[in-house]
Amino acid sequence: MSKAIKSLMMSEIRREIGDVRDLLVLNTAKLDGVTDNKLRLALQKKGIHLLQVKNSLARRALSENGISLDHVLDGPSTLVWGGEDIVSLSKEIAQWAKQIKELEVKGGTADGQAIDAKGFESLSKSPGHQELLSQIAGLILSPGARLAAALLGPGGKVAGQVKTLADKKDGAASA
Repeated sequence: MSKAIKSLMMSEIRREIGDVRDLLVLNTAKLDGVTDNKLRLALQKKGIHLLQVKNSLARRALSENGISLDHVLDGPSTLVWGGEDIVSLSKEIAQWAKQIKELEVKGGTADGQAIDAKGFESLSKSPGHQELLSQIAGLILSPGARLAAALLGPGGKVAGQVKTLADKKDGAASA
């Protein structure tokens, strides 16, 4: 392969990936054509992109963006990126890996830091961005809810007792 073609391929990899810092690397070589196409179409609908790459060219193109995938770029490699965040991407790929046994996750990067296959598994089981925001909101609101319950609880009891006394007095006055 000539240097001009390699240069074009590297610029295409850089153009496709852009400024993405969250990538996964898969081995899709064992998939048949129908399964591979089904996977690609389903992920494309969810905004997840796949790009099959030549390892040496991917190494050079990604290193210019400050991403090192040397630990996983051996053998057939497909770069995967997109989705809401790296956790949602990991969850989606893990779900597909359960359905398609031939799909192998090699590792990737999360915000430019290398992760291996074990790191991918733990990442796919962790809460996503939206889940974390809802947990934080719940933690922020829980002291206020407890305070409101503490203030309203005794006041509600007193109001109930006053009402009972008023009802008894009204009942005694009407009789």
